[in-house]
Amino acid sequence: MKKLSLHWKIIIGMFLGVAVGLIFSSINGGNIIITNWVKPFGTIFINSLKLIAIPLILASLIKGISDLKDISKLSSMGGLTITTYLTTTVIAVSIGLLVVNGFKPGNTISDETRTELVEAYSNDADQKREIAQEKKESGPLQPLVDLVPSNFLGAASDNKNMLQVIFFSILFGIAMILIPETKSKPVKSFFDSLNDVILKIIDLIMLCAPYGVFALLASLIVEAPNIDLLKSLLLYSVTLLAGLFIVIIVYLMIVKFFLRRNLKEFIDGILPAQLVAFSTSSSAATLPVTMDRVHNYLGVKKEVSSFVLPIGATINMDGTAVYQAVAAVFIAQAFGLELSLVDQLGIISTATLASIGAAAVPSAGIIVLVIVLAQAGIPEAGLALIFAVDRPLDMFRTVVNVTGDAMVSLIVSKFQKS
Repeated sequence: MKKLSLHWKIIIGMFLGVAVGLIFSSINGGNIIITNWVKPFGTIFINSLKLIAIPLILASLIKGISDLKDISKLSSMGGLTITTYLTTTVIAVSIGLLVVNGFKPGNTISDETRTELVEAYSNDADQKREIAQEKKESGPLQPLVDLVPSNFLGAASDNKNMLQVIFFSILFGIAMILIPETKSKPVKSFFDSLNDVILKIIDLIMLCAPYGVFALLASLIVEAPNIDLLKSLLLYSVTLLAGLFIVIIVYLMIVKFFLRRNLKEFIDGILPAQLVAFSTSSSAATLPVTMDRVHNYLGVKKEVSSFVLPIGATINMDGTAVYQAVAAVFIAQAFGLELSLVDQLGIISTATLASIGAAAVPSAGIIVLVIVLAQAGIPEAGLALIFAVDRPLDMFRTVVNVTGDAMVSLIVSKFQKS
């Protein structure tokens, strides 16, 4: 097992979890054994992901903004870069919502299985429905009011207030740029180090991912033993891949018609970085390759590539944004929750802002998804539905992330030349 890549271990854990769940669901008293002795490990794994969510966003976002170093960069090249990244992220989330509302993968679950699923997580689902109802009854500007915390420690104590943490992190990062570098340097060094520590914690958590997947799948099968859950999960995977493919097509259209670049040249130039991204599931690990290909093979100036790409590895997560939209609506469909247009617009804004702080490491998207689910009033227990296939799909999401970074660097380069 030590020689296997992590994603293969997770896939093995997934199949073993399904197999053990099916076996124990057919044994008298088997569901009690799984619930008492296996499920807790899945719960611990989910809790560890939720545990790291706020520190991850805080450290990663402050580091990313403070790396801009001066406000002039933030207002010129930085402004163009961030605006373009945010625009592509909004487009990606919107594509994800369109695809998942078209395929409706969660609706393939039968009413019987949906009832079993809701009953299994009834407490969590009821709490989320109450939160969603409170949001619907609030005023039109309440989301704007909720964005600004009255107490940062209070906001940081609850994952559902993550947007307030994001707001504080952005404000903090901008303030660091505005003060003299001699004064901000100790604080920046702290957050740089904190970011490295958080990323290492994620590495440690992900070492337990195969066992967490095993426990989640085994308990899910036992608690709702129906084959249509697996069919729905397969359709969810196809839906997400379709959304990612459409985003890649949009990128290629921008390169061809807006940037007037040769598509074969672009694809050949970025392909090695895409392959590294696919194998590592990490934009950060792929960054050196991406910078080399964009500068030496796509002709982007060094001053542009060295500025745009590191920021992109921190804040541009289009693949993750598509995933958050598809996963959130899929889980809502699986639990029989109807999401209004306002709810889905909220997913667009939340996923866009949350993806800014997503770390460029494997499976960070599953952590950020906790934020989106909490803000939309969708049961977090639904993570059990999708985590089994998260790591393999993360490989495709990272390809989209890296491709988007390269495309945006071409846009900024074109602007700089003009």
